Amino acid sequence: MSEAGPSRALRLVGRFAALVLGGVLVFAAAAKALDPQAFAEQIHAEGLDRFASASRMALLALALEAGLGLALMLGVRRLRVLLPASALVAFFVFLTARTYWRSTHGGAVGSSCGCFGNLVERSPAEALWTDLLLLVPPLLLAFVGRGDQRQGGRGVGWRLGVAALGAVLVAGFAWRAPGLPLDDLATRLKPGVQASALCAGTGADRVCLGGVLPDAQNGRQLVVLADLDAAFAADVDRLNAYVQAGHGPTLAVLTAASPDDERKFYWRFGPTFKIATAPPGLLRPLYRRLPRSFLLEGGVVRQTWSGLPPLDRLAQAGPGMAPGLQTTP
Repeated sequence: MSEAGPSRALRLVGRFAALVLGGVLVFAAAAKALDPQAFAEQIHAEGLDRFASASRMALLALALEAGLGLALMLGVRRLRVLLPASALVAFFVFLTARTYWRSTHGGAVGSSCGCFGNLVERSPAEALWTDLLLLVPPLLLAFVGRGDQRQGGRGVGWRLGVAALGAVLVAGFAWRAPGLPLDDLATRLKPGVQASALCAGTGADRVCLGGVLPDAQNGRQLVVLADLDAAFAADVDRLNAYVQAGHGPTLAVLTAASPDDERKFYWRFGPTFKIATAPPGLLRPLYRRLPRSFLLEGGVVRQTWSGLPPLDRLAQAGPGMAPGLQTTP
């Protein structure tokens, strides 16, 4: 067999591996760019914001991840791309391995793990093995058959330029994303999802939304995710009026506040609605900003709203009719 055959096959293997690795990095960057604040919170929790603010670190990390991913997808396998990509993959694996080690030694873990942010629920073990399988093999294979790269390649300059432009666009999108109507796309809470499927934790510590909400599986329930802070206190009168009117779905406020903070809120502001508590790890993947609201029917999410829901419209709809679906005479 001639040498041309195996050499061409190796080049194809290396290019395909680079395409796969680049695709994973771009997808991961896009998933985190939808909710950059959650990504910044993860950066802060990991102690990676010592030299710049967590929000700036988040934008820089997203630009780097997207730029390297696009360069690999475009077939650039120069060392100037592969070495930073290797460092990035090693860093991701280190973080998931550290989280896994902490989880097996009694340490606390956040609401999500790995390079995909809050959008995908994975246990620490699942995050580690997924990152190892998705990132390490294609990274190693991307180094295979690089002879054409060492001899100059074709169009490397414009491909790196496209990757750099893509990195800037991803960072710019992440910067503007919090103000865009992307909650259903950026979180696990969206119409059609069952409350029992929104969970966090493993084993005996696993908790699901259907288990923490009163009457989640029965009838229709309006749920408001909120912090029990001064900003939300300004909405208490409106919510109390909705409850006292006795129309529309039953109302529950879901929060990660401590029992002590909940008691203080009751005594200071006098809410007449139900308040349920849940672990932060369960609630954080369900919103980008608080408050966020949703309507449950028979344990299934039917509608979502950024902020408070249209209380007047819900009250007019009555307890047995979904807003927006009212019939007319």
